[in-house]
Amino acid sequence: MDKALAAKVREAVARLAGLHPGKTLEFRVPPYAAAQVGSAQRGAHTRGTPPNLVETDAETFLALCAGSVTWDAALADHRVRASGPHTDIGGWFPLG
Repeated sequence: MDKALAAKVREAVARLAGLHPGKTLEFRVPPYAAAQVGSAQRGAHTRGTPPNLVETDAETFLALCAGSVTWDAALADHRVRASGPHTDIGGWFPLG
């Protein structure tokens, strides 16, 4: 495991969770990090596979955070997998 990459991903996922607190969806960057994020007004995921799930690889996630790839492009290239009605989080990127 690349420790520097892992640290960058964990820091960015923590920032994402801080900017978008809640439990509407689970955001995963395996094998480095996962967090529940989103609006508290949209309900909460508590157990099992969440109905709203976003998953991507570390490189794509960091590119989204930096703004070097767009959400729509990452979805179109299948670098982001998003399932559920509350997974359109393209407006969250790049991270401020």
